[in-house]
Amino acid sequence: MEDNIKVPRHVSIIMDGNGRWAKARGQRREFGHIEGVESVRSVTKEAVRQGVKYLSLFTFSEENWGRPAEEVEALMGLMMKAIHREVPMFTENGVRFLVLGNKERLSAQMQEAIRSLEELTAANDRMTMILFLSYSGKWDILQAAKKMAADMAAHPDMDPEIADFDKYLVTAGIPDPDLVIRTSGEQRISNYLLWQSAYSEYLFTDTLWPDFKAENFVQALKEYSGRDRRYGKVK
Repeated sequence: MEDNIKVPRHVSIIMDGNGRWAKARGQRREFGHIEGVESVRSVTKEAVRQGVKYLSLFTFSEENWGRPAEEVEALMGLMMKAIHREVPMFTENGVRFLVLGNKERLSAQMQEAIRSLEELTAANDRMTMILFLSYSGKWDILQAAKKMAADMAAHPDMDPEIADFDKYLVTAGIPDPDLVIRTSGEQRISNYLLWQSAYSEYLFTDTLWPDFKAENFVQALKEYSGRDRRYGKVK
């Protein structure tokens, strides 16, 4: 950890720009996704070094299922390879691996690969890396509301507080992100962590994800360090 950096507990990243990065080089979109994996590795190692406890990455949204089948198949294949290949990196850096989202939409093979790596890294305690896969904020809130309604129907005397809703979200037990970074110059949240990021600091950068490496991550942490978080209150 650098002395001039106030390290957030949880950093979340909307990884954007893989396709544009590849197109600018006359390559297929898949080429950008492949290079994007290198950025994931670089940022993960730096996050551990800086003392970040949770690093979450928006990997594939519920809406992304509407992309061309060829691209979706290539993305899933790439993720399968990356899951297997990154085992040594997770072990060496003490990283716990976790996937959150509507996993029922994933293939049985993908679900098994995820379960295997989650079990293998469960005892790692330096940092938790979360992939949000087949995820959308609206879906998360809807499934949480259904679970909460079922509990209330089963327990008529239940008098829930707003804070109680957190335990029904897929992120139950995980702190809300302090900092959300979006790459590629787009300035929107794209249906991501709608409930959890209510008081997150947002940082938008023009850098395309395949070009976003450890040094860019450190610069983002430095900018976050200068933010004054008030949570709607007056200091």
